[in-house]
Amino acid sequence: MLKKFGLVAMMIGLLVLMTGCFNIEEPITKDSTGFWDSYLVYPLSWLIIYFADIFNGSYGLSIIVVTILLRILILPLMIKQTKSAKAMQAIQPEMQKLREKYSAKDQKTQQKLQQEMMAMFQEHGVNPLAGCLPLFIQMPILLAFYHAIMRTGEIGNQPFLWFELGTPDPFFILPIVAGITTFIQQKMMMVTDNPQMKILLYVMPIMIFVFAIFFPTALTLYWVVGNIFMIAQTYFITGPNVGKKAEENAAAQQPSKAKKGGKKK
Repeated sequence: MLKKFGLVAMMIGLLVLMTGCFNIEEPITKDSTGFWDSYLVYPLSWLIIYFADIFNGSYGLSIIVVTILLRILILPLMIKQTKSAKAMQAIQPEMQKLREKYSAKDQKTQQKLQQEMMAMFQEHGVNPLAGCLPLFIQMPILLAFYHAIMRTGEIGNQPFLWFELGTPDPFFILPIVAGITTFIQQKMMMVTDNPQMKILLYVMPIMIFVFAIFFPTALTLYWVVGNIFMIAQTYFITGPNVGKKAEENAAAQQPSKAKKGGKKK
């Protein structure tokens, strides 16, 4: 789990670093050269302008539509992530048994626990890092979206609701919503009571909130709409909490074990 947290932190840190490494002052046009500008940034910029024209110049609505289109594009990966969470849910009782079997904290026992865990994952065809794949896919898209917003002159200081798309939210409302929706999304996908997982459950929304305070509101709007899309997708595929059954199964096993222990006495 620490590895997964490290991957998340690394990707977000890389995103922040790369936003400063590229030239965001140069306007993006159809004449822009290079793979990054030609095949990622410009198509997104063109889509934003295209839908804004359809919605009478509303770039906020355009960003919402483009976000939904991008989410539909990566939907197969997101469904794979959700199915991976369901598979993890199914093996939670077996994982709990292993943790109890190798409960000692010495290095040798913990190594044995990890080996047994990996063997079980292979047996059931579960990849514990599968949930990170959508994140790896989203980060380049998020960075390209950032460039499309900052380098598309038409967006500028276009107003939408209570904020301007090219600047941070002055009232911090959207960053708060971004943090809350990130928490809800992770909570719905959480399939274990592992303390390290719980740390990520709270740390990730805080990180998103802090970054959203400084990023253009258009980028935060993209994140919020994407989170809402993911929450709806998870709800309809797995129900309101993919890990609920796993918790119930683990709890149901406790009385059974206590009963067996009583018989032995």
